[in-house]
Amino acid sequence: MFPRPALFLSFALLVIFCPASRAEEIDIGSRLELFVDDLLIERMTGGLSLKLPPPRPAAEVFVFDKPWEGPRGGYVSILRDGDLYRMYYRGGLGEPGYPDACICYAESRDGLHWTKPELNLFEYAGSKKNNIIWVGVGCHCALGVFRDANPSSKPSHRYKALSSDGYNKPVYAFGSPDGIHWELIDQQPVINEKHGAAAAYDSHFSAWWDDARQQYVMYHRAWYRPVEGKVRSIATRTSKDFSSWTPLELLDFGDTQFEHLYTNAAQRYFRAPHIVMAFPKRFIPERKLLAESPFDGISDAVFATSRDGVHFDRRFMEAFIRPGRDSLNWYSRTNMVATGLLPTAPDEISLYVSQAYNHPTAHLRRHVIRTDGFVSVHGSYQGGELLTKPLRFTGSRLVINYATSAAGSVRVEITDAQGTALVGHTSEDCEEIYGDQIQRVVAWKSGSDVSALTGRPVRLRFLLRDADLYSLRFGR
Repeated sequence: MFPRPALFLSFALLVIFCPASRAEEIDIGSRLELFVDDLLIERMTGGLSLKLPPPRPAAEVFVFDKPWEGPRGGYVSILRDGDLYRMYYRGGLGEPGYPDACICYAESRDGLHWTKPELNLFEYAGSKKNNIIWVGVGCHCALGVFRDANPSSKPSHRYKALSSDGYNKPVYAFGSPDGIHWELIDQQPVINEKHGAAAAYDSHFSAWWDDARQQYVMYHRAWYRPVEGKVRSIATRTSKDFSSWTPLELLDFGDTQFEHLYTNAAQRYFRAPHIVMAFPKRFIPERKLLAESPFDGISDAVFATSRDGVHFDRRFMEAFIRPGRDSLNWYSRTNMVATGLLPTAPDEISLYVSQAYNHPTAHLRRHVIRTDGFVSVHGSYQGGELLTKPLRFTGSRLVINYATSAAGSVRVEITDAQGTALVGHTSEDCEEIYGDQIQRVVAWKSGSDVSALTGRPVRLRFLLRDADLYSLRFGR
């Protein structure tokens, strides 16, 4: 994206971590850290690089097959609510043979098998035996639902959502006590800002309560003009009360090529909520593969991360999810990632993607990601080393998420802040690690207890050979 003044703030923050400075030390405490960016990395040498492993396509898990849903069922939001998974999505949209837009609900206990309960709330074709939860203003974009973690939130609005009636239409705030029965929090829109063509509002919204900053955060679609013509992109806003929102701020993707990003699917990673992940639908408007597709344009999905919610790392310009060999995934505006990452097994996460959009067989397909496996530090067969910046931690064990080949290996060395190996924690002392584990406690000849180093600035030196390192954490 084009340079903006806020970008220089991120550069200033990076300067704080200059090698010769004590301020370079990063206090990670006992939180999980992923290698989705360079925050922890001082340098990588040899055959090491950051790699973006693609998710594994799994089965179709949800079909938009009810008479009130139709081929444009979509803008899906999924949240984990205790032991229940809740799904919200748009149906209808006034297609021939289908009603005007409505908002529908489904639920699951495992993220694999979904039911559409008969809720008896709204009538369709003379019957209330359906899963429609809202008809009226805001149906175009479905509901970007979240469970409000703000302790000051009213019980009657424990669940919140934002939505709009489409392009350049106002944005409304919704509240619910149970995630099923919804009402407008205010009869007036909370956002009605147009200023030219910047605000679009015609795709799904992502929002949550940020406890660290004591404010609500939202993401929505926007336009900008870096070159002749307009480019679809993503903007963010914040609010203290879910009613008064700051002016939009375009996301900063650094010095990357201009691309149309149609949706955002922005969310905090549930295992490391200080990291915001986004899975935008990348739109190529000038291409059309299928003659029968009603509109020009084809799509895939990309991946970006942020630690402040505004400046996003898009070093991986290649697709995170490709359309694949199914010709219907080359339909216009398909391959839209749903908001919501769900743990569906101890070692896997599910991501849901709308496919065959605008076709009678429109559905959601589950894609499987290794737990923490969004990006890896990949070591070639020749091997290489990664040295972290000085870290402070709390805990007594170092736990890593890794995978190797049968011939590969991982070793870990702990050094002082200047890079000198600590006695008893050299790479030669480290037990050779090979295998494939989500949680592996690192041990040396003297054992795995590193509590004596708690609070001290140390560096970690990873020696990888034909191996991948996904995350680390110090804990008990």
